[in-house]
Amino acid sequence: MHRQIGSRCGAAVAAAALVLTGCAGGSGAVSTAMSEGGSSTAPVPDPIAWNECGPNLDCATVEVPLEYTEPDGVQIPLAVMRHRAGDPAQRIGSLFFNPGGPGVVATDTLRNLHATAGAPGTFSPDVLARFDVIAMDPRGVGGSGAARCLTDEQRAEAAATGSDPAVPGGKPLPELLADATTFTDGCGAHQRLDFLAGLSTDNVARDMDQVRAALGEDQITYYGISYGTVVGPMYATLFPDRVRQMVLDAPVDTGLWFGDSLEFLGEVAVASERTLDAWFETCRTEGAAVCPFGDGDPEAAFDALIVELEEQPLEVAPVEGVTPGGTLDGAMALEAARGLAGDQVAWPTLTSALLGAQDGDGALLHFLWQSITVSPFGVPTATHEVHTAVRCADWRTPTDVAAHTAAATEVVAEAERIGTRAAYSALNCALWPAPDPDPVTEPLTAAGAPPVLVVGGRLDPVTPHHWAESMVETLDSAVLLTREGVGHGSYGTVACVDAAVDATLIDGVLPADGTVCDVERPGTTGPVASGAGG
Repeated sequence: MHRQIGSRCGAAVAAAALVLTGCAGGSGAVSTAMSEGGSSTAPVPDPIAWNECGPNLDCATVEVPLEYTEPDGVQIPLAVMRHRAGDPAQRIGSLFFNPGGPGVVATDTLRNLHATAGAPGTFSPDVLARFDVIAMDPRGVGGSGAARCLTDEQRAEAAATGSDPAVPGGKPLPELLADATTFTDGCGAHQRLDFLAGLSTDNVARDMDQVRAALGEDQITYYGISYGTVVGPMYATLFPDRVRQMVLDAPVDTGLWFGDSLEFLGEVAVASERTLDAWFETCRTEGAAVCPFGDGDPEAAFDALIVELEEQPLEVAPVEGVTPGGTLDGAMALEAARGLAGDQVAWPTLTSALLGAQDGDGALLHFLWQSITVSPFGVPTATHEVHTAVRCADWRTPTDVAAHTAAATEVVAEAERIGTRAAYSALNCALWPAPDPDPVTEPLTAAGAPPVLVVGGRLDPVTPHHWAESMVETLDSAVLLTREGVGHGSYGTVACVDAAVDATLIDGVLPADGTVCDVERPGTTGPVASGAGG
């Protein structure tokens, strides 16, 4: 998960406007792969031939079956990277991690590990000393054959096309259907349909097990954040005896992910709205002397600013090496604010950006909008194409446009600002040309695996806290650790969480179920000290 958006271009939609075609609905029978415990007859891969590709980094390619029901058929390459254990004498084994999305490139994340200290998902020095950290770009992502659906020209047109923040989905429904038709037709034109159908999370888990075998490891340790918390339970359900320890940070409700995509997206929007509301409440409580935006009524000022920017966008001058400049309208401002409100560290930046735009200077807010490249319903980028391809392979999305309209109506009512951005954001999956022919349909319980540590944020803008509670209920054996405050992902940002995750990964010692980690109370212009603990 993380942050993303729809695309654009004209196309015929007369038939699609009546009944969408694509992903089939319904739960279906338990898949063969699941009922057999995830076993496959895929040949054991050759040992990985590593090549040094950076400081303490090795890179390689591992060939895996495109379809595990045909293990000797078409093979596809996966990009794999290893960060070698800093203390080989104390090495425990291999730690796999998935940084989310879907669509976030794991190898790039690992390469930039030291440049992102303090960001969610950053491993501690102790973990880096004891494990070889393994990054595998999932099939269809990054170096593993990144999915492509739009031409450069179409992508540029999509990025340049304005949206109306007052209209569900940003455009009239016929235009949204046209966009979805263009997008999904492009996906089918750029890739084999069996490749698109094979991008499902169960195949990603099987790919991980092929990499495990190529490493010569009997078991793996795993850390996943956001969408990585779908991959982890899938792996632990298919291969429970091959899990040493597992930590799931900012967990997804896997029942919704696989079972109800429209409800899933609605709950994401509500979660995001709550973090924006938290910023409003904090600004109002601090008072105009500390938070001058809105002079005591930030909600009214924000809504007025969005309307004003939509009616008369601000021109932003280019800055060489920083931004090409452009136009800041209300939809862009809303999207930037949504992204910034979801990270309490970014709250002072949000305040400055809104004040600047209110005074006629949209440079900071426009730059921040450009920087948001991964979102459930954000801006049109290449990452969006990968994100959509993976989730459409997993999701059982209704094909009836009426179901999408009903869901759009509901989400706009529940989240008056962010809901309009989320509405109709599953249309691409409704038209998806290559559904998974053999989906895993049983709950992901990880029965037989060691107890799992689940870390949920109290105000997470993407994965609400009740999803963490649902994850603990679904897993056969798990404990819940809660991080107070605002933000998506907790490990690497809070000392209390870091200690618990490290103890789990390194020693297999989990905290007591229900443990809570406090954080500094966020302010709109700077942190408000209140101590931290657990």
